[in-house]
Amino acid sequence: MEPDEVIEKYADMVYRLAIVECKNRVDADDIFQEVFIRLVKHLHKLKTEEHIKAWLIRVTLNCAKKHFTSYWSKNVTSIEDENQIEGSQTDKYEIEKEDSQVYKAVRDLPPKYKEIVHLFYFEELSILEISKLLKKKESTVKSQLFRARELLRKKLEGEF
Repeated sequence: MEPDEVIEKYADMVYRLAIVECKNRVDADDIFQEVFIRLVKHLHKLKTEEHIKAWLIRVTLNCAKKHFTSYWSKNVTSIEDENQIEGSQTDKYEIEKEDSQVYKAVRDLPPKYKEIVHLFYFEELSILEISKLLKKKESTVKSQLFRARELLRKKLEGEF
């Protein structure tokens, strides 16, 4: 597969995941760019389309974690307001139901739960695929998914 084809096919997925992890466009844009720069360098090593997708998800998560531990992100405050993500309906990369209470509740989950919920529901990966991708036991992924659902249920009970 050519880099342009991969970018065309997986750009939305990478950007959605970056937005969910970072909660703002500026950082998500940086992560998006970093992921696809790395892809161009390593695409020749990736053999199957399934491998490419898993690699992109893993690299996106790693870049987001690296970003949060960097000196820059710890010591600089973004001018962009977090709520801007919730406001615009015109951005083609926005998650379709971004203004829903469910989306907001997912976005506010602790990172270990947010990743699993996003991969399971938004990217439609199986428990097995998530466990391989995150290098966790299947039982750990199942229990974290269960706990995330419980947190979401409690958070959303009063909202509906």
